Amino acid sequence: MTTAVAAPFRFFSLQVVRTRRLGPSLARVTFAGADLAHFHSHGRDQSLSLFIPAEGHTEPAVPIELGDGWWQGWRELPDDVRAVMRSYTLRALRRDPDEIDIDFVLHGVEPGASPTLGSARAGGPPSPAGPASRWASRAAAGDRVVLLGPAVADNRAIRFRPPEDTDLVVVWGDETAVPAATAVLESLPAGTRARAWLEVPCAGDVQDVATAADAEITWLVGGRDATAEIRAAQLPSHTHPYAWIAGESGRVRELRRHLVGERGIDRRRVTFVGYWRQGLTEEQLRESGE
Repeated sequence: MTTAVAAPFRFFSLQVVRTRRLGPSLARVTFAGADLAHFHSHGRDQSLSLFIPAEGHTEPAVPIELGDGWWQGWRELPDDVRAVMRSYTLRALRRDPDEIDIDFVLHGVEPGASPTLGSARAGGPPSPAGPASRWASRAAAGDRVVLLGPAVADNRAIRFRPPEDTDLVVVWGDETAVPAATAVLESLPAGTRARAWLEVPCAGDVQDVATAADAEITWLVGGRDATAEIRAAQLPSHTHPYAWIAGESGRVRELRRHLVGERGIDRRRVTFVGYWRQGLTEEQLRESGE
């Protein structure tokens, strides 16, 4: 049973159809399901809420039958039953057959999990695996999830919205924002000038980005200082730039201050999204209201 929540969003019951390793720290999981006939999105940095089963369960417990009351019902479920919710971005949507891709950052897996999808950040020991990393490291065809996503293509969970007069697109994203950032770059039309900095833990995580834009992409590997790199960069001449920056919230604020205060970009032309905060789980970040 699939229940509409608050248009333009609804629940989708999906299952894994395949997984693919993108690099030491990144994996792509492809999902399918009859519900995807009703999934519509223009892509770019489309935000999604993914529900995976609690540890020891095979089905994600989400009370979608409660309609608009699902959130309170979900929160009231026992901790060892309630589905784990994590925020992700849509990497790709395909038709015939209907499929979507979501890319996962794999910070590390616990002993006994598949070693092929775990990773450590360069220069240090493996970071603790969260529930989504553990799930993605073990994902196999047939595994079931629930997704809260768009039923309308142009929806408020798409943040990348350059004004029509934009003549330069500036992009920064850490490893958690690489799926959205690469989707953004691939969406740019021919002739668009773009300058992007993308951070990944390992050289093996660098990806080819198929974009028609006139884009210069710098991959920052293993902790290179993005702020210093961007401060030192000579940007193309422009009169109407637009910037999209996403990742750890402290770094996002720092880069926004640079772009607005030092580069002089109109703050209304800078989209900034904190995907995570150092030292906080997603549950703690959500409860903090940031």
